[in-house]
Amino acid sequence: MPRFTTADGLNLYYADTGQGQPLLCLAGLTRNSLDFSFLAPHVADLRMIALDYRGRGQSDHDPDYRNYTVAQEAQDVVALLDHLGLDRVSILGTSRGGLIAMTLAATHPDRLAAVILNDVGPVIEPQGIARIIDYVGRKPVSKTLDQAAAVLKQMMEPQFPGVPLAVWRKQAAFQYEETADGLALRYDPALRTALLEQIETGETPDLWPLFDALHDTPTGVIRGANSDLLSRETVDAMRARHPGLITGDVPDRGHVPFLDEPQSLDIIRKTLELA
Repeated sequence: MPRFTTADGLNLYYADTGQGQPLLCLAGLTRNSLDFSFLAPHVADLRMIALDYRGRGQSDHDPDYRNYTVAQEAQDVVALLDHLGLDRVSILGTSRGGLIAMTLAATHPDRLAAVILNDVGPVIEPQGIARIIDYVGRKPVSKTLDQAAAVLKQMMEPQFPGVPLAVWRKQAAFQYEETADGLALRYDPALRTALLEQIETGETPDLWPLFDALHDTPTGVIRGANSDLLSRETVDAMRARHPGLITGDVPDRGHVPFLDEPQSLDIIRKTLELA
């Protein structure tokens, strides 16, 4: 099982499959490397690397929840690249992963060959933040993955109309683990405390300088057409500041696209061709 140790002693898991151009996949706030399972069959010609951040998936939980920050997770990404002996890599960042990618553009631009942002940008819409705060760190009410899949389908239908129950069943298995006591989160519930404290203390920086650091890096933006986190206005503003930006909306998707959609794959491929 591929793992590496961070400077502060945590053991972090990553998946590393395939050969070819390396693509580092970084998941959302509470998600993990399994989230890229929908994408994997479509990038078999690439070396796909997917990290479980500290406190997520199969990685160690941090005894100090205050380390659950974008800045720390960006440092962990650099440690992973050093561990793998990769000088430069293209990054596909979903939500939180996109914020990490933008942070790396400002702090370690030499390590980036290209960046694809999946439904995230330098402006996070308030309704998207409110929805995330509502569920982060809360134990699921559902007792089985089948029940959780039905709940996900009902909850997400407005943003993801027509997505089959079987897809939500797979997604539920990525997010939750079945135990004798019901479903368990695949992440440290202390993420909720970390997020709330960062919001309450005003630790939400201006993200535009981080995005502007991508100016000379091939960059793509995938946006769910029904997203409540990334607006079309923000994407327009991003395009104005990064003339080479490759963008597109994914119909019938909210936050976040699964990445197996034709529009998502087109943006990923076009961006990687420029790396």
